[in-house]
Amino acid sequence: MVLEKFSIRARINSFKYAFKGLGWLFKEEHNSWIYLLVIAVLIPLCVLMHLSLVEWALIIFAIGIVIAAEIFNTAIERLADRVTTDQDPVIGKIKDLAAAGVLVAAIAAAAIGLVILLPKIFS
Repeated sequence: MVLEKFSIRARINSFKYAFKGLGWLFKEEHNSWIYLLVIAVLIPLCVLMHLSLVEWALIIFAIGIVIAAEIFNTAIERLADRVTTDQDPVIGKIKDLAAAGVLVAAIAAAAIGLVILLPKIFS
């Protein structure tokens, strides 16, 4: 295996590609619009609730995990659709598993939000 020489330009380009991917996600995936709406409501609510640094870290981590899971799910779905357009039970299972990953991440994120915010709302 030959290692490439370190290049600042290549590192910058890798960020460009990553931001391009985020752009595709928010442009083409309708579920990502729901996440943006939730984030737009959640962040001001968290500001009003005066979260601690640890609480903020957990909220930010939860948001990041859900967005990352959606990115992986979208990538898997696009790749699977590229492999075959036929109905394939194995690819169907793969796509279902990827979607389940997003669901689990979203449920965990919601639980984190509720554990942090509900006591503050009711106090």
